[in-house]
Amino acid sequence: MNERLKNLINKCEVMSLLTIKSSYYWSKIKFILSIPLILTNSVLCILNSLSSPEADLKIPNVVINGISVLLMAISNNLKSAEKLELFKNLSNQFLLLTHEIESVEPELLDRERVNNFQDKYDNLITQCMFEEIPAYIKQEVATIFKGFQLPSQINGGSILRSSSRHHSISGSNTRSNPTSPTNSNIEIDI
Repeated sequence: MNERLKNLINKCEVMSLLTIKSSYYWSKIKFILSIPLILTNSVLCILNSLSSPEADLKIPNVVINGISVLLMAISNNLKSAEKLELFKNLSNQFLLLTHEIESVEPELLDRERVNNFQDKYDNLITQCMFEEIPAYIKQEVATIFKGFQLPSQINGGSILRSSSRHHSISGSNTRSNPTSPTNSNIEIDI
């Protein structure tokens, strides 16, 4: 029972770090898209205030409006603000679940309580949009928590594990060649 809870705590900590790093990523994307939008709207405001009968600002006005609409469309399609909030909330919920598990006295633990914790974790996992987390963040978190049991969404569906030892397909001792397909750090569990 204790081993199961330790694994669950580790997975919650992994997911908390993964989701907070993802919220930082989407915050940066939101910021990057907001700056040009603010600039185009400011330029548009200045152009509209400079309008006079002899100055024909129709074409620049249309171009800047087009750029502004394009930036808003990209921002709306990416939904960076929604993803930022989702990942931030999930990070907090995984952290709270970790603290809730750690606060339970060992003598009060029973199978039902452990199953409830597992159900809470599973519900949070189903809310997480793993496809919206960049691969480099997943790799970074997997490297930080190397040696711990990771959620299957991070370690490739539980079939790939990093291995520090040299594996040869033929099973014989071969000379180490970094470009050789037999010198891989990926081991497939079957």
